[in-house]
Amino acid sequence: MRLFLIPISTRRALIYSRPLRKDIPAELSILDRITSKAAATWAQWETAEKGWKYHLITWGNKVQQRIPFEEWGLKSIPSLNSARRIDKEHGNKKIEVLFPGNAIRTEHIRDILRTIATERQEFHRKKMMWSFGVAPFTAPLGLIPVIPNIPFFYLAYRGWSHWRALNGSRHLEFLVKEDLINPISLPELEQLYAECAARAIEHTSGDKSPAEIFEEMDPSDDRVLLKMSDARKLATILDAPELSLEAERAIFQVNEQLIAQRERAKTEDSDQKKKS
Repeated sequence: MRLFLIPISTRRALIYSRPLRKDIPAELSILDRITSKAAATWAQWETAEKGWKYHLITWGNKVQQRIPFEEWGLKSIPSLNSARRIDKEHGNKKIEVLFPGNAIRTEHIRDILRTIATERQEFHRKKMMWSFGVAPFTAPLGLIPVIPNIPFFYLAYRGWSHWRALNGSRHLEFLVKEDLINPISLPELEQLYAECAARAIEHTSGDKSPAEIFEEMDPSDDRVLLKMSDARKLATILDAPELSLEAERAIFQVNEQLIAQRERAKTEDSDQKKKS
């Protein structure tokens, strides 16, 4: 497999994994093959500009946007056992991690990956147990004629999703711990992020390289780097059509979170002024 580390903002990044070999789907489980096929079909339908596919994609994306992009990223990483079934040498050789070297310094890659791997493990473990634990109690709803048992299927899906994310996080942690990470700065990604830096140059004095601009950005000031239109560019550069949706979701969520943070900060400042 190959990992992509995609900076969404100055403080947050999306991790994404994809198989290297074109014949891997034939070796995957039936469930994984169905999931991969659905992802490819969904990415294809996203190009529709009207009709039922357009409306279905619009509605479906709104629902899926509520699931944290971090969870989707970790879910893309197969479990360690699955990876070893596919490739007997997995765990004994380094895994390529493609990233933009002008936006992330190479020496920071391991720490970033370690944080992504570990910070949500306990959360996914607890949510997985809760979802699978509660799902059986909704089973009687399936006896109601005509009405599908939506709560049961939703809880089962969420439990499966947290299970996949948990396994992905443990696999990523293993790769970092065993020093099986091979960071590679991709020139095409650097070019894309150079364009992102160019947008920031409007607020930066002097002639500075993209790397210098990223380096001088205030770490405490989390700023979104990518626009929605950049998501498809990423997918094309990395030859991963399914990445377009993942990047769009991450960009949307980070934007919404930063807007909410700013609104809370304004409210707190206003309350402080009133008290004083």
